[in-house]
Amino acid sequence: MDTLTMMETARRMVASIDDLPTIPAVATQVMQLLDAPDVDVDKVADLMLSDQVMTARVMKMVNSPVYKPAQEITSLKRALVYLGVRHIKEMALTSSFINAFEGASGVIAISTFWEHSFGVGMVSKVIAEKIRYHDVEKAYLAGIIHDIGEVVLSNYYAEQFAGALKTIQEHPVRLIDAEYETFGTTHSEIGFCMAEKWNFPEAYREVILHHHTPREATADPVLCSIVNLADLFCSVRELYYGNNAWASFNLSEEVGWKILKEQSPTLAHLDVERFCYELDDAVPAVRELVTSIFAQQ
Repeated sequence: MDTLTMMETARRMVASIDDLPTIPAVATQVMQLLDAPDVDVDKVADLMLSDQVMTARVMKMVNSPVYKPAQEITSLKRALVYLGVRHIKEMALTSSFINAFEGASGVIAISTFWEHSFGVGMVSKVIAEKIRYHDVEKAYLAGIIHDIGEVVLSNYYAEQFAGALKTIQEHPVRLIDAEYETFGTTHSEIGFCMAEKWNFPEAYREVILHHHTPREATADPVLCSIVNLADLFCSVRELYYGNNAWASFNLSEEVGWKILKEQSPTLAHLDVERFCYELDDAVPAVRELVTSIFAQQ
């Protein structure tokens, strides 16, 4: 695959879409407030309350199995204090991603797409904690956004994308390879172009581009490897939209795992089978979270 040509093709495809979603202004303003040296939680709460959809989703998420509060949190300000600055960023951006594609009609059911995305986010978080990655929340968010290119293809190139999905259901071919045969590029390049338009930080753009090829990552290969493994795990645990039943996952043989072992030699002594059972525990929580988020407001 000619990576330069693939990127040029992706840029042309993204540029040809007239109604590409954007990140809401409220989310951008929230991020700016949170980046200030002295964060004023009251100002953040007031701003978020101006976006009723964001507020409702944040309240559902903070009371979900992901964050496990001791008792239900009913006040947005209390939720923000409970979450802390990093988690507020995570929540605001996650809500924005959901909002950007809400109501979209594509080949992939949007709730199914988010099941996979949240699954990868939550499993990324578990892996990050296990290897003592320095920013667990960053791993979670990177996992959530890694496949934004898929939803673009699903919504804006539906007929061709449906053909790619059919190919992987009938043949032992990876979706990324079927996409290349169909489009001359893949969801990774498409997602990278979207991430550029949304001004994502370099580390997130790299995860989107290289979550299938972590050896090619340069900014943060560990983060790419975490998301790579989480993506593979969810793909064989029915948190996936490709229905490629032939896919397999052997943690100890994956390139991403080898990269993590290079960075954290203590993983050589990890009980891999037991670790996979720990990852399995995240699956029911993902389904509960997505059901909650997409329930009627």
